[in-house]
Amino acid sequence: MSTLTYVKGIPTLKDELNPLGSTEFEMFLTSYSVIFHAAARETVNHLLSGEEFDKGAWNSYLQRTYDLNKRHANGVIHFSFGAYQSAMECRASHIKTLTEKLKSAQKWVKSKSKLLKDGCKFYGKKNWIKSKTGLKLPLSCSLKYRDTNWRRLQKPKGKSVCDLTSATLTV
Repeated sequence: MSTLTYVKGIPTLKDELNPLGSTEFEMFLTSYSVIFHAAARETVNHLLSGEEFDKGAWNSYLQRTYDLNKRHANGVIHFSFGAYQSAMECRASHIKTLTEKLKSAQKWVKSKSKLLKDGCKFYGKKNWIKSKTGLKLPLSCSLKYRDTNWRRLQKPKGKSVCDLTSATLTV
């Protein structure tokens, strides 16, 4: 006995196809989708308006306006309410994510500001070159050569190195 393992699609008889190459059911779905979309859009707009939502009254309104039966109108309401709820939950989640990102950015700025303040204080000392303790944040560093400007800053004598406005900071 042979078994059918894969079917790409059930073939349609030629006499069931219209001149466009679609069946009657496909044509119904195509024309119904326009009505469903308009009804769903109006329902979502009504939900977003903030007015009190009476499901029974809105079901009757959809039946009269779009010439739908009760089951289709109820489907439109449930579809629209699901889309509305999903959008509200996604918006709340997005706001929460953005709030957390903002807190993280503020924490980062606060810590880097402290490093800059400590750097200015450290480089402002007279004998910072001879200091046995280093600084967590150098004035600049090179990712290409993997070193800092510590050696270059030690060579010029008599110049002020605490001018952080001209220094490049890469963190």
